[in-house]
Amino acid sequence: MSPRPGPTAPTAAAPATLAFVESPVQLLNVLEWAHSAGATGPAGGLTVVVLSPNDPMTRGQLRRMAQLARDEGLNVRWEEARGGAAAPFHTIGGLTGALRAAGRIVIGDPFSRYVQLLLTITRARSLVVVDDGTATMEFVAQLAAGERLVRWHRRGGRPGVRDIAFAPISASARRRLTPGGKRTVEVFSSMPIDSAPDGVRVTVNSFAWTRERFGPPRVSKGADLVGTSLVETGVVDLDRYVEAVRTLSRAHGATRYFAHRRESSEKLHRLAVETGLQVVRPDLPLELIARRGPIGSTILSFPSTVVHTLPLALAGTEVRVAVCDIDPAWLTENASPRAQGFLSGVTGTARDVHRLASVASAHSPAQGVAATA
Repeated sequence: MSPRPGPTAPTAAAPATLAFVESPVQLLNVLEWAHSAGATGPAGGLTVVVLSPNDPMTRGQLRRMAQLARDEGLNVRWEEARGGAAAPFHTIGGLTGALRAAGRIVIGDPFSRYVQLLLTITRARSLVVVDDGTATMEFVAQLAAGERLVRWHRRGGRPGVRDIAFAPISASARRRLTPGGKRTVEVFSSMPIDSAPDGVRVTVNSFAWTRERFGPPRVSKGADLVGTSLVETGVVDLDRYVEAVRTLSRAHGATRYFAHRRESSEKLHRLAVETGLQVVRPDLPLELIARRGPIGSTILSFPSTVVHTLPLALAGTEVRVAVCDIDPAWLTENASPRAQGFLSGVTGTARDVHRLASVASAHSPAQGVAATA
């Protein structure tokens, strides 16, 4: 099913809408969807529920994004959803009435067990999935194949005890995310989705709100490098990653390293010492940071969401986005068998980016990083 570009025309009587987010990127994409669907402002009927995580960096970015959402006229409800053993019960109990009354539910992470549990309560006939990064590509593929919803970096392993216990709820959530009868499902995405399950409507996220709200940025002559949490998720070896960052930054003259919010402080300290890069902890999603500027004329990245989103957010500027493939030798022994294929697909499907050959050797000096067509 081909994606449908352009904004969705607002209806005269928009149903009450609840949006559930757990990350700053999800909240950014809810804002983009609300802008596209005409759901901003008090009349839009949209309430954003932040299911706050415990990670300090994520919480800080979510606080900033929540204020931006309020500035756009959205109602934001902050839930300390993970603030102790009893927190989930208080959160779910407090949301049950609103869930049953809502006519539309917007979610940012269909793989989240928290969100899957909430989906079993709602009676909404309209469900919208906004991007949670490249995981959206995997979600659509799994939904089309009728598979259980499993994050790509965990596929290939045996289900654990918690997975088995949660399986009925996950299966119920998957059914609710499958259109049927009077229930509609929309995927609002900037990811390349060439096909979707029958009945799923795909709407293009062009980052129109971001471009209208911020910038254009001041562009410097240097290069910036975007970090990734592939080490933290157990996919890429730490030593190999540090050497790859050093080689890539030297080859392209990068001076700043924009850290992913999930990267550990210990790893970032090592990167700063061993590469000489200035490590920056962004207080907003990188799409907004880059759009506000200043930003380097070249943005270097490993396979990640930003190779799809930054070209859209920076459309009309002279900034070039370049992506370096992950060498199979960098993968850990515990990496999912699906990892290399998924990461290659992230790079191969990216539009309007420059491809870089992977770093030739993780133990060689700055060489082997060359631009490719």
